Amino acid sequence: MDLSQYQIVLVNLDPTIVSEIKKTRLCIVISPNEMNKYLQTIVVVPMTKTSKKYPTRIEIKHENKIGWAVIDQIRTIDKQRIVKILGRLSNPEIKEVKAVLKETYID
Repeated sequence: MDLSQYQIVLVNLDPTIVSEIKKTRLCIVISPNEMNKYLQTIVVVPMTKTSKKYPTRIEIKHENKIGWAVIDQIRTIDKQRIVKILGRLSNPEIKEVKAVLKETYID
């Protein structure tokens, strides 16, 4: 499976524990393409249909529906969890994801 950074993918996240986001849901690939090409794992940001307005949540539009990227629940997953590739973030969404990742995890 050829995966690239900022693609939207459908991922089976089960099994999970307690507060982790569960079920099969949309996720955004945030690991760099070099990792995606050579490793069996990728790093994803899960998405949810509803969210409170937290600073670590980003509104994403996919197939004319609004969802939220949950930057505070980043996960490393095996590629076998991916059900299918669905699309890609828009350039403004990519910029916002990068800004929130940097603000949240760097410095």
